Amino acid sequence: MNDEITSFDDEHDEYGVLLAELGRTEEEDERIAVHEAGHAVAARLLGKPLGGATINPDPNGQYGGLVWGPRHSVAFDSDDDTDTVPELCDNLRELMPQDGEARGDAADAYLHVLDRCIELAAAPVAERMLLPGEPVPSVSDVEQAVALATLVCKSAEAAERFLAFCEQQAHDLLRPHGPIIMALSIVLKIRRTLTGAEIDDVIAGTNARLQLAAEQARRRDWQRKIENARQFDPLPK
Repeated sequence: MNDEITSFDDEHDEYGVLLAELGRTEEEDERIAVHEAGHAVAARLLGKPLGGATINPDPNGQYGGLVWGPRHSVAFDSDDDTDTVPELCDNLRELMPQDGEARGDAADAYLHVLDRCIELAAAPVAERMLLPGEPVPSVSDVEQAVALATLVCKSAEAAERFLAFCEQQAHDLLRPHGPIIMALSIVLKIRRTLTGAEIDDVIAGTNARLQLAAEQARRRDWQRKIENARQFDPLPK
C-alpha cells in the first residue's frame, strides 16, 4: 500500500514538473487534452484518417496542442504545409464556381469545407460537454473556420450562420460519445502524443468496454425480472 502511495506521489511530482516546464496549470492541460480529443474523435466519426495528436506545445509557439492527418501537419490540411489555411482559401476563392456556373465539379471542395468546419467546431463543443466554464477560443481554429466558411458563403452573415450550423452538427456528432472523448483525453494527458493507430486503439477499446458494460447491465436487468417473476404465487387450479 505504501509503495502504491509513493508511486502515485512520484508520478504526480513528475507531472507537476512537466506542467511547470510547459507553463501550464493542471486545469489548462486538461482543457487542451479535451480540446484535441474533440478534434480527433470528430475526425474519426467523419471518416477522416489521422496521423496523430499531441498536447505538448510547439517549441516555436505555433500551437498548444495539435491533431494532424496522415500526410499533413494538421487534419484535413493541404499538401503544402508552407501555406496556412487562410492563405490557401484566398488562393482558391477565385477558382470556386461563380453565379450561374455548374457546381458539380466543386462538390468535393464544398464537402471538405463542411467536414473541416465541423471538426474545428468539435473542440470547443467537447470542452463544453466535459468541462466547466466556457472554452478559451483557439485563434488558429477560428481563423481557419472563418476562412473556410467564406470560401463557400457569399456574405459574412451567411458564413456566420454556416459556422453556427457546423457547431450544432459537431454537438450532435459528439454528444453520444462523451465517454470516448474523456478516455482519449486521459490517455493524451498521460502519453502526451499518440499516433493515429494509437488513437484508434483507444477509441476501439473504450467503445468495446462501453458495449460490454451495457450488455452486462442488460443481463442484470433481465435476471432481476426473472427473479421478480418467480416471487408471484402460482395461479389457483
